[in-house]
Amino acid sequence: MKYYSLYRIVVIVWMSVKFFIQLQHFRRKSKHSWDQERWQKLLKKQAKEYKEKAIRLEGLLVKLGQFLSTRADILPKVFLEEIEDLVDRVPSFSWEKARKTLEEEWSSDYEDVIDHLSERPVASASIGQVYRATLKSGEDVAIKIRRPNIRKIIRADFQALRIVFWLMDTFTSYGKQLDLSRLYDEVRSVIEDELDFKKELKNGLHFQERYKNSPGYRVPNYVSEWSTKKVLVMEWMEGARITNLSYIKEKNINRQELARKLLKGYLDQLLQEGQFHADPHSGNILIQEDSTVVFIDFGMVGHIEARDALSIRKLITGIVLNQYRDVTDALEELRFLLPNSDKRQIEKAIQTLVTLFVEQDLTMMDEDTADQVLTEVQTLVNKQPIQLPSEFAFLGRAISTIVGILYTLDPEIDLIEEGKPIVQEWINREESTDKRYDPKKILKQLYARITSIENPLDRLSEEFNQHRQWEESLKQREVKAKSLLWNKHYGFILFCLSLIGFFISHAFEIQSLLLPTMITGGISLLVILLAGTFEKRLWKKRSSKNER
Repeated sequence: MKYYSLYRIVVIVWMSVKFFIQLQHFRRKSKHSWDQERWQKLLKKQAKEYKEKAIRLEGLLVKLGQFLSTRADILPKVFLEEIEDLVDRVPSFSWEKARKTLEEEWSSDYEDVIDHLSERPVASASIGQVYRATLKSGEDVAIKIRRPNIRKIIRADFQALRIVFWLMDTFTSYGKQLDLSRLYDEVRSVIEDELDFKKELKNGLHFQERYKNSPGYRVPNYVSEWSTKKVLVMEWMEGARITNLSYIKEKNINRQELARKLLKGYLDQLLQEGQFHADPHSGNILIQEDSTVVFIDFGMVGHIEARDALSIRKLITGIVLNQYRDVTDALEELRFLLPNSDKRQIEKAIQTLVTLFVEQDLTMMDEDTADQVLTEVQTLVNKQPIQLPSEFAFLGRAISTIVGILYTLDPEIDLIEEGKPIVQEWINREESTDKRYDPKKILKQLYARITSIENPLDRLSEEFNQHRQWEESLKQREVKAKSLLWNKHYGFILFCLSLIGFFISHAFEIQSLLLPTMITGGISLLVILLAGTFEKRLWKKRSSKNER
């Protein structure tokens, strides 16, 4: 059944609708007394159900789980933790199907190209799986083969996702907090790129060129002659996962030096190239006997465009020079702020937070005071319509993954100290291309600013009062939109009832939709009349309350 488009769409949409209803019911039930433990339990239950369906259906649910695992701005932590291992749970497909794909792509018997091949895959993922082989030319290679029908499956799943995002935008608060249309485009763009192995080949060749003159780092060679949209052929790389500590010990590799090497190799991607490996988990970074670091699998690559690079520079200099209007402008240019955000409040929140870190050592403050200050600043930001664009979400996920690997290799590593020379080299390079950028001048200006800044703790109450005034204006707008919200609820009810009518007609094999339409239409009319009466009473109650 999982290969039928209609079945997949119904399962995905129904699961999503059920999740929305459960969350809305919990919020209403806990309006006056929030039960955090039960809330976490509900989210974990939903995450488990999502993971089970993703493993069974495969396709977009697996890739979407991988994508959303980078979006801490969308999903809560307990949900992310439950789905973080989803990609490693994908079942493999048969060798017969893999061989058929090979021979179709190469237009010949695979034995005309391959001298020896292990029919058991060495790795299996949501888009494809990998086999080890030896070509007729004598080269040891890894052959990555795309899953059969994966494009058709994902095309159907995208239709379901479009419906789910429309429901979210129309009937939930996510439509106000997120640009769901843009998020849909981001997800589709990232996943469709991974379906085309020609693009992964291009990415791999880019990184191969990047590291060709960097001793201690390697990227596999690619065999372009036999690489297609569905098949990717690359050099087989010997080695172990970089987190295989027993292998590192056996080969007498210095873990501290290895951690520094990995840090430098990856920071070079982030600071100098404008393109970075967006999925650097331990399975995609190998360590060889001579301590060479090997980067593999470039299906997911992040890009920092030229315009974004300029905005990032404005962001950094704005923080250093205390020019917080430049900071919020840069965040807007980088697509972090949605159109209805209050840039003034965000500017003040950032200013308070940065000043706290510059002017006061939080470790020397009273723990309760520090927690309260940081929580309140976070509240100012969280109530704003802010989103994390996918390219920066991948960057954040990549950095957190690398940091985890670094601390596995060397628990005592000081990332700030180890990173300073690398970052300084980047700054010097920027300075050489732009004479206006003077680090010494910046430090002097920073010192002058710091000595004249008022205590941020004294400023907080004023900012919170201003934020409350802004919230009051929002409430007035919400009151005006209340009747529209009720209409959306009616629409949602009609949508659900129409689905029920559809399933009734199929369950009882009713050829005409007249009977289920009459049933659902009558129920819909009754619901609208009752809801209209309830809405009228609600408005009267609110009006009398406002008069008092």
